[in-house]
Amino acid sequence: MNDGTPPAGTGWFDGVDPEDVEAAADAITDGNAESPRDWPALAVESGFAESEEAYYDALHEATLHAARREVREREGADDRQLVHAVRAMDDVERVANELAERVAEWGGTRDADAGTGVEYARTLADREADDPAGAALRGLAERVADLDEESQSLRAYVERTAPEVAPNLSMLAGPVLAARLVALAGGLKPLARKPSGTVQVLGAEDALFAHLRGRAPSPKHGVIYVHEYVSGIDPAERGSAARALAGKLSIAARVDHYSGDLRPELQAELDERIERIRARTRDGDGESGGDGGTGQ
Repeated sequence: MNDGTPPAGTGWFDGVDPEDVEAAADAITDGNAESPRDWPALAVESGFAESEEAYYDALHEATLHAARREVREREGADDRQLVHAVRAMDDVERVANELAERVAEWGGTRDADAGTGVEYARTLADREADDPAGAALRGLAERVADLDEESQSLRAYVERTAPEVAPNLSMLAGPVLAARLVALAGGLKPLARKPSGTVQVLGAEDALFAHLRGRAPSPKHGVIYVHEYVSGIDPAERGSAARALAGKLSIAARVDHYSGDLRPELQAELDERIERIRARTRDGDGESGGDGGTGQ
């Protein structure tokens, strides 16, 4: 209820033109109050609104505008653009490979020497068709070639953008894997907040849930498996290598998000750690029992 305090300077609407939705959204976003007040009554007393119903209408409009603006700004952030790009690249690659398999199967019914994969589709797309079925097959092959070119274009964008968005993460993981980690986490900020143990198994959620249900061993790595410091390590030491890599990736993500400074020492420290792990294999002192990893 109104406690008799003069309304000026007491509400989020103080100094805001009722017709200026942008200013009202700013007031909603940046305003604060030390204690609850009877804002509708104060709005009417100050002349901001003609009635409490008009106040709630203005509040609703300003709040929606502020929310839409926040979503628009967030989606326009560099890391969000990177997330969309790498997801689009993966989608296009998957569709291109699936259609290439269809082209190969169809082509095999017409030519005993038909090839496989995207390259075969590219070859077929350049050939002349001598019947309607051949023309249809060639058209499908052309779509595969177009998708492959689009995939390569998206990959080039990811490789160019990831080092700008996450320089340390890209330095350690490579730009494409860095982008996939950011995408799996939902952004650079969420990735920076995740513990290294979570970073280690990002992308292995199915295996993790199977483990939690008691039907599978604990995954030792997710998408970081593709990094040479994990996939190129003796299986007995792969778990140690995944932990070492995930630890440095976690630090790199935090540096990228909170400061953005390039820290070459992270790469040197990781290289040294992996070399010690490899030395254990050469010296015959590796971990026993394998890594049990199931991540892809």
